[in-house]
Amino acid sequence: MQPTQIVDLFAGPGGLDVAAEKLGVASVGVEWDGAACTTRRAAGLATIEGDVRQYGPADFPDADVLAGGPPCQTFTVAGGGAGRRALDDVLAFIKRIVAREPRELIDRDLAKMEDERTGLVLEPLRWALEAIDSGAAYRAIVLEQVPAVLPVWEAYEEVLQGEGYATDSGILRTEEYGVPQTRKRAVLIARKDVEEISLPEPTHRAYRKGIERESGDRRLKPWVTMGEVVRRPQPFLVISNYGTGGDPKARGRRASWEPSATVTGKISRNRLVSQNEDELERFSFSEAGLLQTFPRDYPWSGKDVGQQIGNAVPPRLAIHILSAAFGWDPPSEEVLERLGMWKSRVIKQADKPAMVGAAHG
Repeated sequence: MQPTQIVDLFAGPGGLDVAAEKLGVASVGVEWDGAACTTRRAAGLATIEGDVRQYGPADFPDADVLAGGPPCQTFTVAGGGAGRRALDDVLAFIKRIVAREPRELIDRDLAKMEDERTGLVLEPLRWALEAIDSGAAYRAIVLEQVPAVLPVWEAYEEVLQGEGYATDSGILRTEEYGVPQTRKRAVLIARKDVEEISLPEPTHRAYRKGIERESGDRRLKPWVTMGEVVRRPQPFLVISNYGTGGDPKARGRRASWEPSATVTGKISRNRLVSQNEDELERFSFSEAGLLQTFPRDYPWSGKDVGQQIGNAVPPRLAIHILSAAFGWDPPSEEVLERLGMWKSRVIKQADKPAMVGAAHG
């Protein structure tokens, strides 16, 4: 499959769009966070700043691939858990959307949910079904979220299979694709023109605390360390509050010869110390971005950059997912190495996808 254009919902600062650009595929992102849009514009990414709910497939007639990573805060272990408590409600809403119940009725009931962001996980399905009903179904669909959302993707699969798509979903571990970070993502891919499709196969070994990097399946590469990508002059330890519930005794520690723990919006709070416990300079935005596999010179801009980085999909993982969705071979080292720098990118007018006008409303 040779895609024409990807429309990326909840596009954030550009993780999937960076991957698409390195694969030579046009993309346009819809994002409502002004700070993330500032970064996207600095990077030269085609961007619509607005609410995904105010748009639909008709606004992006050139797009034949739908992608999206809806806000995950209400589904995360670290968050309040509104999404997990509302999972049964979300699955019930899927049935109502599939039954083509009037949108105003569904929107009315979604507004009553404990956290309105929970309902945003339904938007990719609305877009997919609207495209199908218009006679211009997306040729491929790519969705990612935190692991707790996997039951939603499985419900999506059932719907999409009934519409003639081949699908696959599951939990991917980022370090198994060369990302220097242990992070799990629930991923769904779907294709309209094939009988079978599969998530990308791992290229690197899974990280296990206390297990040597060189041990494990010899057919796979060793996992990538923080030190390899950050390139600081001396080894370091990262002391993180992530997942500790504020308990100082439970603070996680990762060494520079290990992958990072999950990069979150609070990465700037992580302390860095030497092996002698001397305080070191904390991660810069560029270094935090490198742990997510963004280019070293990616132009992070605007407010809340740490949050932008933590919310993004790692471009290296996205390259693997997109390649699998398109039926392409796994990305070559040459393609993956393109993630190293961004300034060398030349933005040509012909590369810029057609976009709708100003945001609605």
